[in-house]
Amino acid sequence: MDNDMILKLAADNVEYGDVDRLVNIYWALSSTLVQGVAGDVVEAGCHAGNTSVFLQRLIEEFAPERELHLYDSFEGLPEPSEHDTFLTAGALKVDLTDLKATFEKWGLPLPNIHAGWFDETLPTQLPDRVCFAYLDGDYYDSIRVSLEHVYPRLSDGGILIVDDYCDSGRNPQAFDRFSGPKRACDEFFADKPEKVSVLVGTGDLAFGYIRKGWVAPPGH
Repeated sequence: MDNDMILKLAADNVEYGDVDRLVNIYWALSSTLVQGVAGDVVEAGCHAGNTSVFLQRLIEEFAPERELHLYDSFEGLPEPSEHDTFLTAGALKVDLTDLKATFEKWGLPLPNIHAGWFDETLPTQLPDRVCFAYLDGDYYDSIRVSLEHVYPRLSDGGILIVDDYCDSGRNPQAFDRFSGPKRACDEFFADKPEKVSVLVGTGDLAFGYIRKGWVAPPGH
């Protein structure tokens, strides 16, 4: 795949999808597909699909037999919890037609679209196995629900990325307005063998990730 798509997507979506984010997603998804990790691809919180089309293009490039599953309320953010201090219910709302227009713009077929709140769709509408998941729910409850349902289906060797995981100690530049995702991740993985690692870039990237079944050695 030509890197030109990364530059074009970053230019079209400056606020939410810069080069750092796309390059890290490229590494994570392409590596699981090339290595033959079992399962389909999941994005929880797809908004207007500017990251979704990139996921679809990578699938077509490396493993066209895999399917992409997108989840979004198309009602904006839910009610914030006590752990969420940025934005309010209904913010970031897009319409399903916006998502479809993005795929049409890039000449890509529509993936599997699951409209509704995560606690309504994820329990019953996830693929049986997941090789890669990108969780971009912004709020504590959204990320916690996503982890509870996606992690058990993530195959060994599969990668899960959580957007807005801000660990300012390990990455001082990370965007720090969404406080809920890191708390949800740290609580969820407290009793799991994997612990969340931090990805960094040249800007304000706030990405946490785990690779299922891989545990860092002491001091790593």
